[in-house]
Amino acid sequence: MPGRENLAFAGGITTMRNNSVNASIPDALRFFDSLPDAAHVRQPTVEALFAYSPATLWRRVKDGRLPQPRKLSDNIVAWNVGELRRALQGK
Repeated sequence: MPGRENLAFAGGITTMRNNSVNASIPDALRFFDSLPDAAHVRQPTVEALFAYSPATLWRRVKDGRLPQPRKLSDNIVAWNVGELRRALQGK
């Protein structure tokens, strides 16, 4: 099957794993450690980084546990990577 990899053959049953899992991880999250502190990331990356639902993410922003996002344009908000790193460290 396309997009699947044969992992094992045991007792006549072939186990398959979907390779599209890596495709669903945003590049900004996969390469978060190599991003400069001045970079910005969008909401799906922040949600995945902290393992928060959208509602929890916004509650944490409102109560001050996460930094406020920056408005980059009318319809785009993003978080500063350096501020997120400090939040991850608990500072």
